[in-house]
Amino acid sequence: MPTPLRPLHRVEAAVIGTSAGGVNALATLLADLPAPWHLPMVAVIHLPERRESRLPEVFAHRLAIPVHEAQDKAPVAGGALYFAPPSYHLSIERSREFSLSCEPPVLWSRPSIDVLMSSAADAYGSAVAGLLLTGANVDGAQGMLQIHRAGGLTAVQDPAEAEVDTMPLAALALHRPDRMLPLHALRTLLMDLNALHAD
Repeated sequence: MPTPLRPLHRVEAAVIGTSAGGVNALATLLADLPAPWHLPMVAVIHLPERRESRLPEVFAHRLAIPVHEAQDKAPVAGGALYFAPPSYHLSIERSREFSLSCEPPVLWSRPSIDVLMSSAADAYGSAVAGLLLTGANVDGAQGMLQIHRAGGLTAVQDPAEAEVDTMPLAALALHRPDRMLPLHALRTLLMDLNALHAD
């Protein structure tokens, strides 16, 4: 008998991690999100060290919602998408402010998805959703587990659809996520979470 889906609950933020194939996956996931948008979303895409990121600029042209590069000590404000800057780990403090650090790479990655997700689990507890998409690295699996243990919502892109399935499969090896969905259904999930956040 299939395990029943865990009901959705109100969350205060969504954190998203991806690597290889991630720009296209995020573009599909976030396409045509309505404005005004309420739920803060924070994304880590693995980028080469010391290379300038154009992700905020690229996505600002595609989306109707505000897009920013996360700044140290800035609050995690609602209604926007934030990207981790290259060459820095991005964390969320319990004060719901961003923190940037130059600590060593985690699983060869800086920014690290695990660092963002683990800090979000600590900052928000059960009031955070974690989404893990396509990628060629196991980064993010431990972070998703920390969100799960904190009572947050976890969702993984269906590995059969992912451009590179290493990242979602690594998460699935550690715990059973609340949702395993293709991108179009993950987009619907974000819409539902945004509606709950706005209530």
